[in-house]
Amino acid sequence: QVQLVESGGGLVQAGGSLRLSCAVSGRSFAIFNMGWFRQAPGKEREFVTAIDWSSSYTYYSDPVKGRVTISRDNAKNTGYLQLNSLKAEDTAVYYCAAAPADQALGVRNEDYPYWGQGTQVTVSS
Repeated sequence: QVQLVESGGGLVQAGGSLRLSCAVSGRSFAIFNMGWFRQAPGKEREFVTAIDWSSSYTYYSDPVKGRVTISRDNAKNTGYLQLNSLKAEDTAVYYCAAAPADQALGVRNEDYPYWGQGTQVTVSS
């Protein structure tokens, strides 16, 4: 059973930064690609960024490109999402997700079978 637990969310002023973490247990993190998604109130969950198992490939959605960095430490079974220059429209619940590394790096919700419970990020303007 794979479990993902996000942490690091909170309330931050516009222009500020946050670093989210995703701790993975139950299986070796190194056999999974990782993605981050977010869901704002009243909206569908949307793709933010993804990284392959070896950190060789990353992909970012246009709304966050240049402001967000995804990374991972397989030895610590942990993934990270660095959020910079935060805007009010970044307010959402942020979810990490994992998918088998033998699949192509996905950008859809259905590409990821394993999900965390989410962590709230609120940006005040």
